[in-house]
Amino acid sequence: MEFKEAVETVVKKKYATFDGRAPRSEYWWYALAYFILVLIVGVIDGALGTAGVLGLILGLALLIPTLAVSVRRFHDLDKSGWWVLIFFIPIIGLIACLYFFTQKGTQGSNRFGSNPL
Repeated sequence: MEFKEAVETVVKKKYATFDGRAPRSEYWWYALAYFILVLIVGVIDGALGTAGVLGLILGLALLIPTLAVSVRRFHDLDKSGWWVLIFFIPIIGLIACLYFFTQKGTQGSNRFGSNPL
C-alpha cells in the first residue's frame, strides 16, 4: 500500500470504520502523514502565536480516524479493539503499542475478517 492510498483509505473511505483489519502499511503510512501534519501545524501555530489552537483542532479532527485505524490494526493481530486503551498508560502504553503495531498480522482469516493483504 502506498502513502497516498493509505491516507485516503483511513481518512476518506474508513473515517469511522472500527471493524475489519488494517495491515501494517496502512497504519504506518497514516502515522507518517499524521506526524507530518502535526509538524506543519506546530510551525504555523508558532508563527501565528495561537498557542496550539490549530494543533488542538487537528487532533480533534483526526481523533476518530486515528482510533479507527488503531482498532483495525489490533484486529489484524487478532486482538480486541479495546486494546487501544493501552495508549493511556504513560510510556509503557506507547512502547507496547509500538511493539504490537510493528508485528506481522495474523496469517489468513481471523475472527475480525479476512487477511487485508
